[in-house]
Amino acid sequence: MSLKYLIQKEFIQIRRNAFLPRLIVVFPIMIMCVMPWVMNMEVKNVVVDVVDNDRSMQSLRLVHDIEASHYFIFNGQKTSYSSALKEIEHAEADVVVVIPQHYSRDLINGRVPQVLIAANAVNGVKGTMGTAYLSQIVNTNANPNTTAIQSKISTLFLYNKHLDFKLYMIPALFAIVMMLMTGFLPALNIVGEKETGTIEQINVTPVSKWAFILAKLIPYWIIALFVITVCLLLAWSIYGITPNGPLWLIYLLAMLLALFFSSFGLIISNYSDTMQQAVFVMWFFVVILMLLSGLFTPTRSMPTWSFLTTYINPMCYFVEAVRTVFIRGGGIQSIWPQILALAAIALFMSVWAVKSYKKNI
Repeated sequence: MSLKYLIQKEFIQIRRNAFLPRLIVVFPIMIMCVMPWVMNMEVKNVVVDVVDNDRSMQSLRLVHDIEASHYFIFNGQKTSYSSALKEIEHAEADVVVVIPQHYSRDLINGRVPQVLIAANAVNGVKGTMGTAYLSQIVNTNANPNTTAIQSKISTLFLYNKHLDFKLYMIPALFAIVMMLMTGFLPALNIVGEKETGTIEQINVTPVSKWAFILAKLIPYWIIALFVITVCLLLAWSIYGITPNGPLWLIYLLAMLLALFFSSFGLIISNYSDTMQQAVFVMWFFVVILMLLSGLFTPTRSMPTWSFLTTYINPMCYFVEAVRTVFIRGGGIQSIWPQILALAAIALFMSVWAVKSYKKNI
């Protein structure tokens, strides 16, 4: 019965807080509505200036190929490289393509003409990707045989047929929402009671440590269920994206991740004396777990020493598993290693949360 009343106490504290109920409702909505557009790694609408010093049919064909690409916004032809460079300096263009003189003659004689591509590197991603796209167009125009070879190659996209980056990022956003909602709030829970002095009233009662910590965890598991449901509904209603795999697996993964982060937050709260200290320590670990989880970039592209950290990173297991279920339609047989790893790490952290809580008499 003591557990029941402790859980009631937690919900009463959450309800009486003027900020937390609004945060629980508004935060997942903001993340799901804003982040898929902000975190888009697709590079489009690259403004291109062209300086054609050859004025031949071949150079005109290259200009038309650039103009026809949906990746670029053709900003017209300029008279000189210096005038085009001034537009880059004034942020009116992103890339300049300079077609040299005798471009057509070099192609006829079998030589490869040197086409200059100058990109604005202030936005590194846009400049690099725009240069890569333009280089491909230039090479194809200079070597028509490559087009014939590429026409014989057919690419079959199994999971993301329309190459929509939002389909790749939305499952990862579940991890961000769960991490912030079920990690930071428990981290501020116990240390908040320390600052207000209410923790001393609990310490003088015969409530066991297991009951006390469990009463702290259960409300955030319920919050996790609410948050993941809101995220799934928003993904379906706004973007038309639904999971291809079993829905109950997504809830299972969300509950295991919520168990880890809520336990981790309580551990930090147990060792912290002030809310400011708890926030800084939690933020330190959250950034590391997030950046090394494969949420933004593939883990295989990391250096060896950082890739080894993914074996103890629960975010990595969650992101990989939820993408397998959500995008690829995998079942439990596809993600059982991730489920076991998440369960083991979450159980270890929950036991640590209980052991680290000290009742000061």
